[in-house]
Amino acid sequence: MGTGLNADGWLEATQRSYDTVATAYADLTRYLLDETPEERSALASFAERVRVQGGGLVADVGCGAGRITAHLHQLDVEAFGIDLSPGMIEVARRDHPDLRFDVGSMTDLALPDASLAGLIAWYSLIHIPDDELGSVIDQFQRVLRPGGPLLLGFHVGDESIVKTHGYGGHPMHLQVHRRRHSRMRTWLDDAGFVVETEKTLTSAESPLGGIILARRKTA
Repeated sequence: MGTGLNADGWLEATQRSYDTVATAYADLTRYLLDETPEERSALASFAERVRVQGGGLVADVGCGAGRITAHLHQLDVEAFGIDLSPGMIEVARRDHPDLRFDVGSMTDLALPDASLAGLIAWYSLIHIPDDELGSVIDQFQRVLRPGGPLLLGFHVGDESIVKTHGYGGHPMHLQVHRRRHSRMRTWLDDAGFVVETEKTLTSAESPLGGIILARRKTA
């Protein structure tokens, strides 16, 4: 389905949009997990996988204002955040000064191979075009240890739209992609992941959301 937005500039459009809404985004989503028990359960399961496997660094990729990073710390996970938007990282550092947050892109993660005990992309793949998503998941596979868990949250559906405003009515201009679990499983399988659990739900996070917990294959 056509989106009306030039895919070649999607990274720049995503960065500009989230720089614009960073403060409002943080204010509007800060306590969202209080309203989403199934999401909290998924995060707890992910954290338990990390701890059982001996712990280590966990990247929250597309961390926004850092609320998921901070929640993982409450679950005794050594998490740090990465986001494309300098504005979001500034707010994350302001709100969570004791945690690590880096500006970076999931398309080219500045992390060594097999350096992470776990990785989470919580509704942050929704702006990645289809023709780029496979290479992004390849990046996740590269930086995860063999057997390391990967937790994904995403909007479920079949179409892409252009988001022109949000988070307090501020202007935005970026693509939002909805995807089925079957498509996500194909990308994950191609990249060397095994899907362990998946679910579809309706919550404060998304009118129709998807969650997948996978792990990097060990061989």
